[in-house]
Amino acid sequence: MNNKVNIINTITLCYFVVAFFEVIAEFFISKTLIFTLKPMLPLILIGLYFIESKTRNSVVISAFLLSAITNILFIPNNPTCLFYGVIVFTIYRVISIYIVFKYQKLKDFIPIIIATAPFLLIFFYLFSETTEIPENSIYIIIFQNFLISLLAGLALSSYVMNDNKQNSILLISALLFVMLQFVVFIEKYFLVDEYREFFRPLAMTLNTLAFFSFYKFIVTAEKSNNNRFS
Repeated sequence: MNNKVNIINTITLCYFVVAFFEVIAEFFISKTLIFTLKPMLPLILIGLYFIESKTRNSVVISAFLLSAITNILFIPNNPTCLFYGVIVFTIYRVISIYIVFKYQKLKDFIPIIIATAPFLLIFFYLFSETTEIPENSIYIIIFQNFLISLLAGLALSSYVMNDNKQNSILLISALLFVMLQFVVFIEKYFLVDEYREFFRPLAMTLNTLAFFSFYKFIVTAEKSNNNRFS
């Protein structure tokens, strides 16, 4: 048991070391390092999941693989890669919400709707104020805004209804994803090529913490035996 804990701690440390150098690479816009380090982060989480989880569910692994592909597609700063990156990330977001619904004990959907509404208002206000969105991305981004709002609403309502470790970690992860989407949206569509040295490291920091928190939510939920996958 101690050996397993040591391995988990070592790999976790490696994850944050890689993340640190990835943030530095984003600051200095080092494409070589970014292409090397950025896709590694979800792959390290997959390794952690294989070691720490007894379930090792393929849906969870697929979600992290999709996030690795998203990380690659978001590196080049061109509309085509951004378009495909948004599509892949949308698929990831659908799967992640499916995972959350499977692990949460939902008794009432009214609190979720109430908690989702403020996030929808914020993101659709930003969307309505944006004129630089390519036509082929409009409906995908609308769907993205709905999904991130639903995830945040689900996490917030779960935390309010039942304040336990699992729901606390889920709320932290969801709020980090909300901040990440906000930062990426501002960078891509409001301040294009401005303050890149600030927004890219910030987005990468939020990305690192959000995905790690989501991983911790999954393993915590599995350990507490809440609605395991059939």
